[in-house]
Amino acid sequence: MPMPSFVLVSEQHADYLLDEFGRYIRDDELHTARSCVEAVAVAVAVTEQIIADGGTVALFVADSQLPDEPVLVAFGRWRAVAPNARRMIAAHWEHFLRDAPGLRTGMAKGTYDAYLLMPRGVRDEEFHHAVTDLLSDWGSAVADPESVATMIISPVQDTLTLAIRDFLDRMGMPNRVYDPESEAGLAVRALLPADSTYPLVHALNKAPVQARSVRDVATAAFDTPGKLNVSGTMDVAVVGGGPAGLAAAGYAASEGLSVAVLEAEAIGGQAGTSSMLRNYLGFPRGISGMRLAQRARSQALRFGAECCTGWEVTRLETGAPGEPHVVHADGGTVSAHTIVVAYRKLRVEPLEELVGLGVHYGAALTAAREMEDADVYVVGGGNSAGQAAVHLSRFAASVTILVRRPTLAETMSAYLVGEIEHHPRITVRTGTQVVDGGGEGRLQWLCLEDTDTGARTRHEAQGLFLLLGAEPHCEWLPPVVARDDQGFVLTGRDVPGKQRADGLPPASLATTAPGVFAVGDIRSGSMKRVAAASGEGASVVPLVHAYLAPVEVPT
Repeated sequence: MPMPSFVLVSEQHADYLLDEFGRYIRDDELHTARSCVEAVAVAVAVTEQIIADGGTVALFVADSQLPDEPVLVAFGRWRAVAPNARRMIAAHWEHFLRDAPGLRTGMAKGTYDAYLLMPRGVRDEEFHHAVTDLLSDWGSAVADPESVATMIISPVQDTLTLAIRDFLDRMGMPNRVYDPESEAGLAVRALLPADSTYPLVHALNKAPVQARSVRDVATAAFDTPGKLNVSGTMDVAVVGGGPAGLAAAGYAASEGLSVAVLEAEAIGGQAGTSSMLRNYLGFPRGISGMRLAQRARSQALRFGAECCTGWEVTRLETGAPGEPHVVHADGGTVSAHTIVVAYRKLRVEPLEELVGLGVHYGAALTAAREMEDADVYVVGGGNSAGQAAVHLSRFAASVTILVRRPTLAETMSAYLVGEIEHHPRITVRTGTQVVDGGGEGRLQWLCLEDTDTGARTRHEAQGLFLLLGAEPHCEWLPPVVARDDQGFVLTGRDVPGKQRADGLPPASLATTAPGVFAVGDIRSGSMKRVAAASGEGASVVPLVHAYLAPVEVPT
């Protein structure tokens, strides 16, 4: 496979940049240009040749000043040729501060990904840390990763195969699908009975399995036993592995509490499907939801928390005063003194049968790679929808955001609205909803309705991504845990007076069941933001401590 390429552009410092990027030459090809015209003529020709040969462009790096045209013009041309490549400005120190104000707005609009000071000497690790961050982000979005942790053997890209790939992507496990007659396919098939059914999944250093569900892959890849096996009574059982649940687990475990996290799907929850979180504190260049979730999971594991992936919680049995609660999952039970609930679809019925075949709930990062040169529609007006549209635009010929409201600004962050407005592949249709769709074996068309006039139009479509937020998943909670009219869990002062014990409201994140707390999107009145969910996960730990060690009243 051809190596990925970097294109380095500077009138006076191209050779200097080439030398600075020499550390990457083992794994990447380096190309230089000295002007915008040369960059457009030469670099575009180079990238087209690279693409024709089956290679990819990973990174464009340009000085902030070029002799003939503004640097942002070059970025626009390159984006059209290699939309998945990351784009960086490495400004020379003589004009770094002077150029910054005029160029930072371009970064806010998504014209490029990073504005950095050109290295001033050897081992400028802050600079190269930014480079490797961008390359890591690029690597997770390419169609075929170069390093593969899990092989999937399947003759077709069916719904189950796609679901397995999405699970592995969200768990940070690079994967690739191989034809059964390929060298890799034959090698894996030789390890299983001849009558094995597809897909087959082989994670490194694990025995290959016939996957009949995503859970089969989860149990094989993470050595999860056939039964849920959490011994003893835990201090805390966290139901849901999104940002709120992982924050609660990490903080509780760091303070010496025994913690078990139960997650039915991939760690990270809905946030884990986000292609890029650009307004999360401490990550100026952004971070993907998957990476944030995996870092949080690793942090919680480091402090001693147990993370159980692939187990659907079916029931909570609340204990009598002084007795532990019991969480029932489809693979066993977990006993714990306190429970933290952190668990959380637009339905167009004619499209339900096409879920996984062009229709997807959530961002479905794996499915995005299957949308090359396709016409794609994203339904939703929140940040998750905007992030999904930007990510899909790296592959699709066109991306259309459909929103019922008159503007995106009512529900989406300003930086994301600005990026979408200036993106050549993304359009927005306000006052519009999906009412029908179909196709032969997969999505081929959609029917859209104008919410003001009722007029309907038919459009070709190969992808539909539904990001309208999730419905609360609370069927497993007992009636003693109060919920609002929409099914979200009530906490603190939101609990109605008639359901308050002794007329007093529970603590801020406490529910109407003693020892049961709710954080994140499942909680009624939550902000539905990753940072807010993480904050609630951390804030619940003092309440858990207080419940486990109540103040004794002197006699």
